[in-house]
Amino acid sequence: MAEERLTREEDAILQQKYLRALSSFEGIILSQIDIKNKLGARLNYSIQAGIIILGAIAISILVLLLTLSAQINRISAIVSDMNVHLTSVSEQMHRVRGHITNMEQRVALLKNIQGMTGTVNRAMEIIDSDMRSIREIVHGINRHVATVRNNVGNISVNMDIMNHEIQAMSQEVHHVAKPARSMNKMFPFP
Repeated sequence: MAEERLTREEDAILQQKYLRALSSFEGIILSQIDIKNKLGARLNYSIQAGIIILGAIAISILVLLLTLSAQINRISAIVSDMNVHLTSVSEQMHRVRGHITNMEQRVALLKNIQGMTGTVNRAMEIIDSDMRSIREIVHGINRHVATVRNNVGNISVNMDIMNHEIQAMSQEVHHVAKPARSMNKMFPFP
């Protein structure tokens, strides 16, 4: 009977040890499941943040492209305007050439020096008027060229801004990918 009691006590002790070991094992498994759930939630947040950042980058690139497109349209309009002014300059030069030819004919036909001087004075006034017109047209062309230069400078600045944005995006993507690389090192997936 003493042996039976000893065996029962040993069985009870073994039973208690077994139950403690089982509850410890269950606690370990539950803590691992909890850690995996937290890591999964963090990974989801990281992916969502990455998607938001990529969306912002896409929007900024779209804005830059639209700005560049608008600048190109403005340059095209200015070049068309310059073409109109160059045509006007050509017409004015043709008129000047006509006036010079007219002046030459008048000088050749004049016999009287006083009459010639008067005609030359009138022709010179016409040439002076034409020269003033040409000067105004040239000033207008200079203004348009300055505008084109400013627009080209704006395009250069926008390209520099876009270059900096792309470099910043590269750094952000590298920075955002760092936690994922660390996770891949900790939990490699087959």
